Amino acid sequence: MIFRLFGNVSQRVPSFLYRVSLMMKPQVVFVLGGPGAGKGTQCSNIVENYSYTHLSAGELLRAEQARDGSEVGYLISTYIKEGKIVPVEITINLLKKAMEETMQKDEKKFRFLIDGFPRNEDNLEGWNKVMDSKADVKFVLFFDCSNEVCVSRCLERGKNSGRTDDNRESLEKRIQTYLHSTRPIIELYAKLGKVRTIDASRSVDEVFADVKVILDKEG
Repeated sequence: MIFRLFGNVSQRVPSFLYRVSLMMKPQVVFVLGGPGAGKGTQCSNIVENYSYTHLSAGELLRAEQARDGSEVGYLISTYIKEGKIVPVEITINLLKKAMEETMQKDEKKFRFLIDGFPRNEDNLEGWNKVMDSKADVKFVLFFDCSNEVCVSRCLERGKNSGRTDDNRESLEKRIQTYLHSTRPIIELYAKLGKVRTIDASRSVDEVFADVKVILDKEG
């Protein structure tokens, strides 16, 4: 009888822990900045030194674009080549799925860097509609960099990256999209006191030194 009782308890524990992990809201830091501002590089540094999981909206979209049997792969490809922003429903579904899968594998991994999102008002509205009650946005980590530096870095990266959008024509479109669509989102969060700005025109080590100061303070 006692054995059966403890046996039942042991069977219930995993499902209870799983429910607790689902109740834990993801803690999100949006990472924004122009193309070539160094978002991906700095996110890699953060992951190595802090308990964050890095989710790149762009990488998730490119992976879905390349996935065999994807129903939205061609659509994503078209938007990326034109330097346009992919429809919000696609991006949010990919981000949501990635966060859920990460937390299901390890309930301690609930802190996320979401890189390159939200990129426009439609992205933000979509996030608020779908994720507002399911995730807490702590702040925006904004890597501020001049257009000239961003373009120069991307063209250099394009020599080896294999990315279809690391060329001058696509870059000019991406810069304009960033200025007209993403900067207003950063300014909106700034009014809420939720933007932490870093001068991203400097070396990787200098930039990361500032990142550490912010993360050590924010917790």
